[in-house]
Amino acid sequence: MTFPQDSADLAEGGRMPLLGFGTWQIKGSKATSAVGWALDAGYRHLDTATVYGNEKAVGAGLAASGVARDDVFVTTKCPPSKAGHELDTLRASLDGLGTDHADLWLIHWPGGSAADVDIWRAFVEARDEKLARAIGVSNYSLDQVDELTRETGVTPAVNQVEWSPLLFDRAVLEGHRERGVVLEGYSALRGGTLEHPVITGIADRLGRTAAQVIVRWHLQHRIVVIPKSTKEERIRANADVTGFELTADDMAALDALGQG
Repeated sequence: MTFPQDSADLAEGGRMPLLGFGTWQIKGSKATSAVGWALDAGYRHLDTATVYGNEKAVGAGLAASGVARDDVFVTTKCPPSKAGHELDTLRASLDGLGTDHADLWLIHWPGGSAADVDIWRAFVEARDEKLARAIGVSNYSLDQVDELTRETGVTPAVNQVEWSPLLFDRAVLEGHRERGVVLEGYSALRGGTLEHPVITGIADRLGRTAAQVIVRWHLQHRIVVIPKSTKEERIRANADVTGFELTADDMAALDALGQG
């Protein structure tokens, strides 16, 4: 298997692999094992969060893998409930992960207008102190992204939102691109996507899995995707997407699922 090397350029420098490994709801030794399998399969982008309660387990998987820390893009997230304690929260995340910096640190979800601006100022401080190489948000609307930019002069590098063919919204995608914000999707393999007849029909025609079609769709749109699994064979299969390409008609059919 050839692992996809596609990446997105972050506005303030650096590159973010388009295909990452998500760890939501995976804890303890299962998280450590899954991270090890993902890194062995070629993933070089790991996604976790304070509220996942697995940063130490993710860090253990990275440490045991033999893959150099600088070769892996590590994302974690801060809940807005930590307002006023943002840097302490990040330092605790870094201690758990066993690293001196995050490649990307996200506000996990909006906490409220004024509070978000104050949190974002702390995120800018963390970036300036090199505790986080890039900073961004998750579950934000474009209006909320714009507010942070307007109030601080700093635009989030990334916005991580729920995304799949069933949720495709071209205006949202183009709005992020106009702002220079990388769009990252989560829960791509949930919400009925793996069973949808349009997706399974394309997969059957190509001799691929529905998950591979969905991952490939993200990559061809140049949207970051972070599928997760605790099964080694599925972790590998989800990344086996370089041997085929979706046609323009396939892409249009998949896009239309979110526009209905």
